[in-house]
Amino acid sequence: MVSSKLSGVAEVTSGVLFDFDGPICDVFAGRPASGVARELSEVMARHDTALGCKAGGVDDPMEILRLAAQGGETVIRAIEESLTKAEVSAVKVAGPPVPGSVAALEAARSSGRKVAVVSNNSTACVRAFLTLHGLRHLVHEVIGRAAYRPDLMKPDPHSLLLAAARLHVPPKHCTLIGDSVTDVEAARAAGAMSIGFANKPHKDLSLAGAGADAVVTDMTAVADALASSPR
Repeated sequence: MVSSKLSGVAEVTSGVLFDFDGPICDVFAGRPASGVARELSEVMARHDTALGCKAGGVDDPMEILRLAAQGGETVIRAIEESLTKAEVSAVKVAGPPVPGSVAALEAARSSGRKVAVVSNNSTACVRAFLTLHGLRHLVHEVIGRAAYRPDLMKPDPHSLLLAAARLHVPPKHCTLIGDSVTDVEAARAAGAMSIGFANKPHKDLSLAGAGADAVVTDMTAVADALASSPR
């Protein structure tokens, strides 16, 4: 059953923005993030020993990319390029789309809405996964992270505002579906709405606390809400 909050969000949504890692794909399911992070820290160490040591204690590849900013353009470029290759490799062995995500993408498109994937992962990574699973036709735009600009990753609203502009939908009529507090924060900063996807225990509390307009534990609920209120 679709909640009243979720229905209310769906009714005023013309642009549906899907985060990628979480709502659509478990990016590092087949190639653990900790291993990728270790490889990135080794790349970083070849350029900046001290920074590489600092990265050695980090198990999130995205946080290593953020850390790379401290090393300047050469380090950022090396880490960005290495991470993109690792992400593309990872999604090829990540397994099928997250349950309910295909139905949500189909409902978003068939209900007459504009659809974008807005991700801190690379555009190449997202496109590789969508193509592999025959989903590319369901998405109007793919907005991955801005190359060599980790400072523009969510929670910065840059990618959401770019998606809204490309979809020709005002941000206030866009809704981001994401599984992290930074997704909710980015949506609020962009003037958009957000649906929190609580894919782990107790995430519902943190997503609601961050200001998500609605929270779901199953992507099928998003599909049902969108299908119930066509544009």
